[in-house]
Formats: sequence, C-alpha cells, structure tokens
Amino acid sequence: MEPQHAPASNLREATKTFLKVGLLSFGGPVAQIALMHQIFVEEKKWLDEKQYLSALNFCMLLPGPEAMQLSTYIGWRMYGVMGGLIAGLLFVLPGAGVIFILALLYTEFSTMSWMGSAFIGIKATVLIIVVGALMRVSKKALERKSHWIIAGFAFIGIFIFELPYPLIIAVAALIGFSKKAGDQGNPNFQMPQTSWRQSLKTLCLWLAIWLTPLLLIGLATGWGFLYELALFFSKLATVTFGGAYAVLAYMSQEVVFDFGWLTTAQMMDGLGLAETTPGPLILITEFVGFIAGFERGGIMLAAIATIIVLWMTFAPCFLWIFVGAPYIEWISAQPRLKNALSAITATVVGVILSLSIWFALHVLFQDIHKTTFGPLHIWIPNLHSANLVVLALAGISYILLIIRHIHIIYVLIFCALAAIGIEFLMPSLT
Repeated sequence: MEPQHAPASNLREATKTFLKVGLLSFGGPVAQIALMHQIFVEEKKWLDEKQYLSALNFCMLLPGPEAMQLSTYIGWRMYGVMGGLIAGLLFVLPGAGVIFILALLYTEFSTMSWMGSAFIGIKATVLIIVVGALMRVSKKALERKSHWIIAGFAFIGIFIFELPYPLIIAVAALIGFSKKAGDQGNPNFQMPQTSWRQSLKTLCLWLAIWLTPLLLIGLATGWGFLYELALFFSKLATVTFGGAYAVLAYMSQEVVFDFGWLTTAQMMDGLGLAETTPGPLILITEFVGFIAGFERGGIMLAAIATIIVLWMTFAPCFLWIFVGAPYIEWISAQPRLKNALSAITATVVGVILSLSIWFALHVLFQDIHKTTFGPLHIWIPNLHSANLVVLALAGISYILLIIRHIHIIYVLIFCALAAIGIEFLMPSLT
C-alpha cells in the first residue's frame, strides 16, 4: 500500500506538528494517545476516527511503546518511510535528551542528603502511579473469568516462581490464539496492497539495521559488557507488551539481581525520573544503560551505553511499523489475534500487580529479605522497619493522583519538596 498524503499539509508542517507532540507527550500512553487524537484527528484532520482507531488497535498488538508507534505509523501513512522516521524520532528524542541530563545530574548529586530525601517523596508517588496503572489496565483487561485466571497465574509465575517474563507472555499468547474465535472477524476488510516480496525486503532491511550493530559491538568489545547490554535490550524490545510498567518487573529482575548493573533503589529512582519527562515511559531503559555504563567506566562509557540502549529499544519499533502497516486492516480482522492480545493484556495485569507489590515492599520498608523454598521465592518485610514518611506521602499521592486527578508532574514535585522539608525539620523521621 502506498503511503497516503494528507491534503493541505507538507513535510515541513508535519515535522513541526510531530515535534510539538514529542514535546508535549507527558503523562504516559493514555495521555499521549489522547493528545495525538486531538491534534491529528480533531485539529489537523489527517486521519478520520476509523483510521485512527484501526492504527491504534494495530499498535497495541505490537511489542514496544504503542503511542510512539502510532505516531510513527501516522508519519509513514502521510510521507512514507521518511515521515515515519521523523514522527517516531521526534516522539522519542526530546524525552531522551531530558533523561540523559537527569541521569547525569543523578550521578553527581544523588549522594547528597537533600537529593536522597527528594527521591523518598518521588518513590512514594511512583508507587501510587504504578497502582493507578494497575487499576486502569485491570478494568479494561479482566472482562472474563478466564482473564482473571490468566492474570493470577501470571502474578504467581513472575512474583513467586520468578519465571522469565518472555515465557509468560509467550504462553499467554498461545492460550489466547488457540482459543476458538467467538466471531469470524470482519469479512469486508481490504487485502493489503503490497507483495510478500516487498514485505520480506523491508523485514530484512530493518532486521539488519537493528541487529548489525549488535554483532559489531560484540566483535569490537570481545563480547563484553556493552555486548551484554545490547543483547539484553534487543531481547527486551521483543517482549515489551503492555507498556513499561509490565516489563519493569522483568527488567528489574534481570538488571538488579542477575546482571547487577543497578541497585533496587536506582531502578525506582529511574522510574521516578522517567515519569517527569515527555515521550514513552520505556525511556527508563536509557537511564538503566546510562547508570550501568557510568558505574563501569564513567561518563564516556555511560554515553556509549545510552546510545546502544536507545538503538536496541527503538529500532525494532520502526521495523514493526514499516513491515506491518500495509496489513493493518487484515490484522484487525483476525479474531484469533484479538484473543491472543486479550490474553497478553490479562497477563500484564498480573505482572503489574507483581511490580506494585515489589515496589511497595522496597519503598515502604527499609529491611526486607527473600526466603526460598525450592522453586518458590517469598519476599518478607520487617514490619518494624516501615518508613512512616513514605507511607504518609504515598497516602497523599493517592488522594492527589487517584481521587483528585492532579497531573503526575505536580504531584512528583510536591512530594519531593515535602520529603526535603520533612528531612530538614525532622531529620530523625527520614
């Protein structure tokens, strides 16, 4: 299918619009999708409602940040590969630049007492942000009894048995796909106007763009730290269904406990910083790469690691869009694929619940330990080590975010300043 140029627009105008979206895309995928609907459908009228929803449904089938991929698709639809590249890059780069600066400041000032206090407030807010995400996703995802069962098994699998997140996603997708379709899909969809040869060429080209650097990094570094970093995030890019909150549990397990690149506290700090920036929340991967590189070789290795992580995280997003975009209507008409997506989404609820409990234990208690019984792993907190300041700030964050619907950034700033004030006035509490 040839890209469709929107009337009364040109590439320069489109570029300015995509940059505007990239600069204003705060608040996670829900807010970002609403912002793009307002700009692209209501204001610019570059897509109609049906086209926008079909593209959104397609992007939700894919691994990776659906909002960034939706923007990439819109750019592709208007101006081909160049338009897709511009739209996707401008959605990511503003936030990536901010994360780089924040990570650099973090390495310089995180040991100062006032900064540590600020992150106490940020962690309390992040805990409620994750709980809010769990509430939103569960309302949409757990429509049937089978979805509740899948979510329960996903939680047990990742939190208690510590099964790999990719395995859990694969099993859920197979269960959903194998389920008999309740309907026969849409019989009136249009067949894609492209050949399988063209699709294969596009696939091979973007696979080479994505993975050739992985091989070169391995050869150049003797298959050392940078290669391990690139390999891990290239694998992560293929299983990021359900957004950053879902994959955080898996990523934390790997980078904290298996690789030892970051501490638990640094992971939670990184999520707090990522919440304050525009762009996809999965940019927390950039923070992980920066800190991992900085700990091993200072600012230069941190910068190299950052570039590698960004490449491995976002290059496949362009692959999914450029290969799959001509097939949007065909994919949307397949009921078994919808069943697979529903099962994956139910799994995401269990995984985010795991992340919520994991965050709560590490934020609310200063002393926790993990007990192992064969294949079972149980986190047990010391109740006497509960941090009352964090508990109070988490309660305030719940009221402001969940009940009053105050913007995330304002709540993060308020709780950070409140924690600094408490540390100054009552240092014994923090």
